[in-house]
Amino acid sequence: MKITSLEPSRCVPVPDAGFGALRTERGNLPLESVDVKADISGLVAGVEVTQGFRNPFDVTLEATYVFPLPDRAAVTGFRMEADDRVIEGVLKERGQARADYDQALREGRRAAIAEEDRPDVFTIRVGNLVPGEKVLVRLTLSQPLPYEDGAATFRFPLVVAPRYIPGTPVDGPPAGDGVAPDTDAVPDASRITPPVLLPGFPNPVALSLRATVDAAGLDLRELASSLHVVEEEGNTVSLRPGERLDRDFILRLAFEASTALQLTEEGAFALTVMPPALETPRPPRDLVLLLDRSGSMSGWKMVAARRAAARIVDTLTAQDRFAVLTFDSEVERAFEGLAEASDRNRYRAVEHLARVDARGGTELLDPMLQAIALLGDGGSARERVLVLVTDGQVGNEDQILERTGGALSAMRVHVVGIDRAVNAGFLGRLAGLGAGRCELVESEDRLDAAMEQIHRRIGAPLVTDLSLKGLDATDVTHLGSIFPGVPLRVYGRSRGGEAVTVHGLAAGTPWEQHVTGTVVDNPALPALWARARLRELEDRYAMGEHTLEAEIVRISLEYGVLCRFTAYVAIDTRQVADGAPEHRVIQPVEPPSGWEMPSGPPMMPRAFAAAMAPPAAAPRMAVFADEIDAPDFLGSEGSRGGGSAGGIVPPRPARGFGRPGRAQVTRGLDAVVPQLRAELERLRSVAAAGLAVYLVDLGSRLEALASYLGGHAELQALARELQTAELPFADVPGLRARAVEVLTALAGGGQEPRRAFWKRA
Repeated sequence: MKITSLEPSRCVPVPDAGFGALRTERGNLPLESVDVKADISGLVAGVEVTQGFRNPFDVTLEATYVFPLPDRAAVTGFRMEADDRVIEGVLKERGQARADYDQALREGRRAAIAEEDRPDVFTIRVGNLVPGEKVLVRLTLSQPLPYEDGAATFRFPLVVAPRYIPGTPVDGPPAGDGVAPDTDAVPDASRITPPVLLPGFPNPVALSLRATVDAAGLDLRELASSLHVVEEEGNTVSLRPGERLDRDFILRLAFEASTALQLTEEGAFALTVMPPALETPRPPRDLVLLLDRSGSMSGWKMVAARRAAARIVDTLTAQDRFAVLTFDSEVERAFEGLAEASDRNRYRAVEHLARVDARGGTELLDPMLQAIALLGDGGSARERVLVLVTDGQVGNEDQILERTGGALSAMRVHVVGIDRAVNAGFLGRLAGLGAGRCELVESEDRLDAAMEQIHRRIGAPLVTDLSLKGLDATDVTHLGSIFPGVPLRVYGRSRGGEAVTVHGLAAGTPWEQHVTGTVVDNPALPALWARARLRELEDRYAMGEHTLEAEIVRISLEYGVLCRFTAYVAIDTRQVADGAPEHRVIQPVEPPSGWEMPSGPPMMPRAFAAAMAPPAAAPRMAVFADEIDAPDFLGSEGSRGGGSAGGIVPPRPARGFGRPGRAQVTRGLDAVVPQLRAELERLRSVAAAGLAVYLVDLGSRLEALASYLGGHAELQALARELQTAELPFADVPGLRARAVEVLTALAGGGQEPRRAFWKRA
């Protein structure tokens, strides 16, 4: 063989290209463009997202794109446009939508499907794109804007960051085409881990984003974008051309909001109550601070997290007790147990935080359980507070909620999310369980301003024990409490009434505020109520109430709002191919801005390592050709085709959807499984000195649960046994062991095999 050297002028590198990045005249990735148009009116944004796909291959193609949307947004419309044809999407039960989509592909028709995999992670598949064809897919959504301390925030995420995937890989075909294997802790890991482009890869997607702001009668003082360079023209803000899909778009609108009640003709309402100017004495606190030190927190995020944690420690006073836990794959404590917040102990904690660096994986469940055990019951005189500082990049959200949700709902939970592509949906759910606040910090520059707000969040709420009177309201979203600087936002449905009175307790004394309603023509309000209601039901489902599935599907279909049990599907009536697509491609995503390349295996979250580490063979994009014929979506291995390089993707089997088993429990017991698991975790951490009293109290709580279920023989028998714990000669250790045994059996011990969240019964 003769090897001839090429002239340098014949092989000029692509400018700014990273290792392994290729460019061809026809392109190499199916996603060409993402266009976001937002119309902001007061505290609500209506958004249209348009994704442009083009088939650069010589064969028919199915393109898959995993992307984020705001976690509180209500997706209410879906449309596919191709070949001068417009096909409106239909919202269906998820299994039926998939069956219809697969049938259309087998018949050679063009089709698209949109599915929700997490509150802020979605997947679109577009099938039977013919060679050279371009297809536009449009999503319509309504999004409430959070308002705090005189400013509303429009946050639009643009990249799904790699998430740590714990657990043991499971057998069977994967649930999706991502780079991480499905595990017993994250049964759908392969659906939420898209491949990641190599650093320096030439911008593969044209991004445009435009937000038009209507203050809706409010006094708008300032607009500010913290992560992107924007151009302003009148009341419209747009991204500068050339920006990448690698971080959240954040626009802050400074104005003074006011208390208001909006009513629609259809019966939906939205209530906003501004916090009162009340000074309340703060009770002593037991506070546990959890700091994420995993590999995904490297760089500026670790610096900001250490500073945030230190600022939280500084809020403590001598009457408080606290603990500091730092975690990755292991958990380290600044000191054992809860320590008094003396000057010396706070100094020790800050010293410990100063030595923390990023490493390992995000094993969040164990430190959460340890924190819950440390806080215990606390006693009525002390407020129990858990503060989590993290980017939230984990895949086992449902497992964490199921194991900790019952206990978190009995304490105050505050979350500080630090990232430019933060897992806001999960962090918001955690904070919501504990009626706490979720602060998102996207840059070190904004940390000081955010921490000023966090200090007030950690303090006691201004008004608690809220209720509504005077409005015949149903299906009201969680009322929570009113905190300094943060208005109360409530959505619901009303059968009548034109005004509402909000009742509560401020510093132990009655407090109320009367609000007169205004009828508005705002179609977003019913959708926002439905999304908020669905989110509450989905969280309860994740915590064990599996009987809620039918109600979740009903509300989703009735109000036309996408959820994890439904899907939008758009199917063309015209045949464009001979059968199913010959190739399947999953779109690689950008590395999140501000993330540093892991330096070795100990630093890598599993999904990041799988997405970024080169395989033994040359880097390539995996292209799939599999068919899904079975009604339960179990697919067989199909043929594979080559593709142009750009993302590093390990070859994967054909797409399929297995059915992990689940321990069967009594139907009525499902409603109290989260509480039983919380009791089990607390029981395991009770000290011997107070064990007898604790067991008697536990017996009374179990008796109440059995009564709530209409009678449950095992719970009632255990409750009677525990009531004897304070009698002379009682075998207290034996009673604890008996309680652990029974509760483990009834609650599944927290170790039951999991099925995917949306899986059919």
